[in-house]
Amino acid sequence: MLFHVSIAAYDPRHVAEVLAELWVGDALFFPPISDNGWIVLARDEHRSALEVYPIDTVLREADGDADAVGEATGREPFTATHAAIGTSLTREDVMSIAAREGWPAKYRKRGGMFGVVEIWIEGRQMIEVLTPEMQDEYKATMSADNWRAMLHSCGAAASLA
Repeated sequence: MLFHVSIAAYDPRHVAEVLAELWVGDALFFPPISDNGWIVLARDEHRSALEVYPIDTVLREADGDADAVGEATGREPFTATHAAIGTSLTREDVMSIAAREGWPAKYRKRGGMFGVVEIWIEGRQMIEVLTPEMQDEYKATMSADNWRAMLHSCGAAASLA
């Protein structure tokens, strides 16, 4: 089970507020790592969360028996880090929110298995939003057996041996 993921944004508070809207959750100040950190809490049974930090924040290991610390680097890279989140909203609602924010968004079918709305937060950070129908597709197709079958069908399984 995945409990939380962190991402970086130019405007952490605003991004957290929009993600909370998509997730039908809550955006709250989250100062443990940064004085401008925000957390989005889903109202689900798993207590899922997304942490949103300033764009130039990295996590570093702390010495001894201390928590990791946030450090500003001044860098603004794209990242492979992303998350897929579920929403109770419709695809049209999700696309409308992205359009309102000026964030690129499009529907994609991942591997022919399940749909997502791919949103590029602030034009640089991807998040996949799954409507209830897309969540059903995800749950029906995303298993180790189905993944192995997909790899085998496209010839990728041999390269992993």
